[in-house]
Amino acid sequence: MATYDRRTATLALAHALSAAERGLPVIPLSRTKLPALRSPHRDAPEPFLCRGECGRPGHGVHDATADPAAVRALFAAAPWATGYGIACGRSPHHLIGIDLDTKSDTDATASLRHLALRHLFTIPETVVVLTPSGGRHIWLTGPPGVTVPNSASRLAPGIDIRGAGGYLVGPGSLTDHGIYRTAPGTGHLAPAPCPSALLRLLVPPARSHPRAGPSADGPGRGHGLVQFVRAAHEGQRNTRLFWAACRAYEDGIGDSLADALAEAAVHTGLTDREARATLASAARLTTAS
Repeated sequence: MATYDRRTATLALAHALSAAERGLPVIPLSRTKLPALRSPHRDAPEPFLCRGECGRPGHGVHDATADPAAVRALFAAAPWATGYGIACGRSPHHLIGIDLDTKSDTDATASLRHLALRHLFTIPETVVVLTPSGGRHIWLTGPPGVTVPNSASRLAPGIDIRGAGGYLVGPGSLTDHGIYRTAPGTGHLAPAPCPSALLRLLVPPARSHPRAGPSADGPGRGHGLVQFVRAAHEGQRNTRLFWAACRAYEDGIGDSLADALAEAAVHTGLTDREARATLASAARLTTAS
């Protein structure tokens, strides 16, 4: 390996270990910003669904770890790595990445500002990473039990969201287009909690068909929210419960509907403890000043 490449790999590992010390799960990335390790099942005759259960590396974001020894092992298996990715949605930070793209025709920064004015939230002081193309990654954290999905330009043109199952390129990573760097004055900050109004925009209800959602108003509002939660499938349960609970608390019926919502969530497969934790998160977020 060339001296320059060896130095680059050493720096990538050092940056990754620094992130891991902060509790951020990481994986090695190549210059293309893709996971550096190829799937161990790539030669399987048929599609092979594995998220690391086989115990071998090469499962992308599912390999992400904050354990220093495991991080070193991943980078040792990928000595060509020039950067690292940080898994979003994982404990303890439950990281959410707001990716403001400058390559689109729309000013993503202005779009985010308009959203903030319309929905009455402000982006707190937090970690901001500058991309080589001139974009920005804003780091926020979400509450446990709430799944923020990945999306591209759903929130607004030019704004992509990195949530559960996604990753952010870590500062210090070298890519084909340049180096990702922490914005001045933000490197010492911890990722800030996502504003409640923005979080509600990031976790819209997942509808299987147009009639799956609750009624918009009227005396059956509470019943509709409960039925909406009961109709959740695996992968939707926490998200639906959180969305319905936020609507209930915003309408002033959260406390009276909490037991029914919890019972509906338990019916879908959540434990009562999980359901109550999600309800508590919704109550806390919707009543925050």
